[in-house]
Amino acid sequence: MIKDWAPLFEEVKKKDYSKSLHDFLEKEYQENVVYPPRDMVYNAFHLTSPQDVKVVIIGQDPYHGSGQAMGLSFSVPLGIALPPSLQNIYKEIEDDLHIKMNFRKGDLTSWAEQGVLLLNAYLTVRGGQPLSHQREEYDHFFNDVMKYLDSLSQPIVFMLWGNFAKRYRPLIQNKNRLILMSAHPSPMSANRGGWFKNHQFSKANEYLLSQNVEPIDWQIR
Repeated sequence: MIKDWAPLFEEVKKKDYSKSLHDFLEKEYQENVVYPPRDMVYNAFHLTSPQDVKVVIIGQDPYHGSGQAMGLSFSVPLGIALPPSLQNIYKEIEDDLHIKMNFRKGDLTSWAEQGVLLLNAYLTVRGGQPLSHQREEYDHFFNDVMKYLDSLSQPIVFMLWGNFAKRYRPLIQNKNRLILMSAHPSPMSANRGGWFKNHQFSKANEYLLSQNVEPIDWQIR
């Protein structure tokens, strides 16, 4: 499906930051342990085509532990224990939608295949070094992604969790949008309030239904 994103990536290729970012990643993958695996860096774009996007969930950067990152924000492969943030996401879904989540399964591919774009602003990270790839080039890239998403005509729900994600609020100008903001689901943030009891998942589905769009099946079985 990444071919469907060609209009975005063709424009990105023309930008000065594109070559700089490419050269940086080439060197990083050759000289360091970098997550996710190289073939999964653009996994979010592979699994969700632009015309199918219904919900956008913005993460900051990939998990930096071995085997965790899979190119989808908040998601971990089968067999990997759920990180604390994802546990809190599941708890909120259970409370909001009154459904049972499988806490042994953190792979969110089923969401992506339904139109949930699970996108980290920084697509890569050095092993054991959070935010080690926080670079200006990625900032430019993500701004271009957000502008492209805002140009799409279909109704889209943006879930902005925590101050990092909320900073992208000004880039969402299309009136055919629902913006849901809350605290981040990480324990440090969620336990201070602002994450639980926001009912974002039911609100997202209610909005999609009101726009005659098939809602998301949020249950991980």
